Amino acid sequence: MKFISILRGINVSGQKKIKMADLKALYEGLGFSNVSTYIQSGNVLFECEQNDKSPLKTQIEQAITKAYSFDVPVDVRTVDEFKAVLANLPFDGIELEKDGTQVMVTFLAGEPHQDKIDAIATYVKAPEKLVVDGSVVYLHCPNGYGKSKLTNVFIEKKLAVCATTRNLKSVTKLCELAG
Repeated sequence: MKFISILRGINVSGQKKIKMADLKALYEGLGFSNVSTYIQSGNVLFECEQNDKSPLKTQIEQAITKAYSFDVPVDVRTVDEFKAVLANLPFDGIELEKDGTQVMVTFLAGEPHQDKIDAIATYVKAPEKLVVDGSVVYLHCPNGYGKSKLTNVFIEKKLAVCATTRNLKSVTKLCELAG
């Protein structure tokens, strides 16, 4: 089965450095096949016979902790789940070239409680838009993600769920690479 994993918070401001070649080798050492990485933020495509994502997540996180002596949360999804994220994009009129870095997709480790979703909605200021769909948060920041209060850390804290964020261009590219 084909999977895409995204690592949270590596190679940011010189923290938790992991070279992609080393990460690829780590995944191959776990017995995964057709391993490839995309950019330096910890996006890994791989295949394995396992169908259950939960043990894969734990296995990868433990291997990273053992190899690097720091913890890195890992989100593992099937390629079909990743493609569904794109198919369910809730914003109209989005052009990948123009808006691809202004639309963010936050992958949550679980589904947040409705009261948390209702509470975070009060922080969304026009023209920004935020939609929570299960374990995915879609965020459109027409003025730029860097100017938004709705950062990965903020979303994670307000929803009380571990999260990692990628822009729409990266999510799209990962789906393309997965075939």
